[in-house]
Amino acid sequence: MKAFSKDTYSKRRDILKKNVESGIIVLMGNQESSVNFKDNWYPFRQDSTFLYYIGIDIPDVMAIIDVDSGEEVLFGDDLSIDHIVWTGPQPTVQELASEVGISKSLPLSKVEEYIKSASGRNVHILPPYRPENTVKLQSWLGKVAPSEELIRAVVKQRSIKSKEEVAEIDKAVTISAQMHLEIIKNARPGMKEHELVGMVQGTAVGAGGTLAYPAIITVNGQILHNHYYGNTLKEGDMVLCDTGAEASSHYAGDLTRTFPVSKQFTSEQRDLYQIVLDSQNAAIDMLKPGVKFKDVHLTACAKLVDGLKTIGLMKGDTAEAVDAGAHAMFFQCGLGHLMGLDVHDMEDLGEQFVGYDEPKSTQFGLKSLRLGKELEAGNIVTVEPGIYIIPELIDLWGKEKKFDQFINYDKLNDFRDFGGIRIEDDFVIDEEGHTLLGEPLAKEIKDIEAIREASFS
Repeated sequence: MKAFSKDTYSKRRDILKKNVESGIIVLMGNQESSVNFKDNWYPFRQDSTFLYYIGIDIPDVMAIIDVDSGEEVLFGDDLSIDHIVWTGPQPTVQELASEVGISKSLPLSKVEEYIKSASGRNVHILPPYRPENTVKLQSWLGKVAPSEELIRAVVKQRSIKSKEEVAEIDKAVTISAQMHLEIIKNARPGMKEHELVGMVQGTAVGAGGTLAYPAIITVNGQILHNHYYGNTLKEGDMVLCDTGAEASSHYAGDLTRTFPVSKQFTSEQRDLYQIVLDSQNAAIDMLKPGVKFKDVHLTACAKLVDGLKTIGLMKGDTAEAVDAGAHAMFFQCGLGHLMGLDVHDMEDLGEQFVGYDEPKSTQFGLKSLRLGKELEAGNIVTVEPGIYIIPELIDLWGKEKKFDQFINYDKLNDFRDFGGIRIEDDFVIDEEGHTLLGEPLAKEIKDIEAIREASFS
């Protein structure tokens, strides 16, 4: 039920107690959530911060840490025979607590009493994202006021991954690479997108994991988060596959590849694919401690502009085009994000704390960059540039002649039905610079085409 040793969780909580000045810390676990009637549940997923500090991966438990006295309490209820007939015998709450280095346990009915005994002291909570936890906190505290002190302490700690965490993420990324390779090999004209979704999900589950997020597998790669799977693959199409595995420890992987439905890319697809790959390589070369990820993003954008100029889709001064935001006609999102127990790590705690230490840009495109601050050794980041040809955006900006000193609208209109390309890999930042995570997955044009051609023979 736990991913790491008792000592790992005890040490994590000790560090947290040192980083919060005083009071009690309330860590909410999650509970089952019903799909369409009470006992038909969505797959259970424990809260990531609870997993990080407590490590217990079952519903209906929570923990309180007293910063001043050092006391740690796990709250939960032992199963009755009515439950055991459905689940089989399970450890008691006290047994679970002992496994993660917590000496005291109490029933859930004692939570309110325990919190009220701390009257006059700081009660630190994280922002609740499950409505049932919001209701509980409201009833216990009278209001839901997340603690910035606790948020900052958690972000500081969780942002730097230990060696054992990196190993789990590496495992998740390797499974993710296997998922991608499965469909690069087996996609055929005439298949439906949902057949490819079945392949990646089966590979993830077969490796002992699950999907870290709903798969994006589409011939309409220009739609950034496309979860429709009903299209039929045709000769000349490209498939954009953005999918990642969550290992049994709940650490995530996140990869994207774009490949032709045919054996080879068309000449236009090849040109734009190489531009995206060159942009990714330029960004990867910059990854090291002390470099602002916002600057990595802007370098990737400049490389995209340079490439788009060579094929006549953009023009003018590259630096001026990026500064104005003209590149966002083609690249409307951010270059990447932190990754860990959440595929977008700690997104529930607030981007202003997780990704930034300065005001975030409001410029179209740049405002979607989730990570802007300096990289540190131990960060896990994704690098995922792309080119997305969105007809509606062409029409909107073209009508206004927006950035027409940088964008060749006449030629761009010839690409209206092109679709989208994204290439994404995961890296750990280390003292020497960076290391690719997971089993390497083909991304050079010649290697993608070699897999496709071999699979047809």
